[in-house]
Amino acid sequence: MVMTLIVLLALSVVLFLISFFRQDHAHLVEQELEDLSLKFFQETYQIKKRLQTLEEEFMMPGADPLLPNPSGKSPVNEIVKNQVLALFRQGLSFEQIARQSALPVNEVKRIISGAMQTPE
Repeated sequence: MVMTLIVLLALSVVLFLISFFRQDHAHLVEQELEDLSLKFFQETYQIKKRLQTLEEEFMMPGADPLLPNPSGKSPVNEIVKNQVLALFRQGLSFEQIARQSALPVNEVKRIISGAMQTPE
């Protein structure tokens, strides 16, 4: 009986000492949860700031990047216009000019017809 008590007492002391050196998994999980929560709130804040900036840019008059030009056509560079006219004077077809200038055929026709109407 005494021997059993001594063994149980020794076992309890050993288990008590082991409990101090054992890592607390609940504490680690709690720390990870705090880190994830903090990251989530930081990302949410950054997204809200970006959204607010985009809304402010969208509300500025005359600076709507989503709408096309009022004329419906993108402006063509003067150098490209000169290149189109030079190729037309060389006798190339509209399709060949369009391929070389990387413009649609109807845009090439518009540039050439505009140049023919305007006296040089």
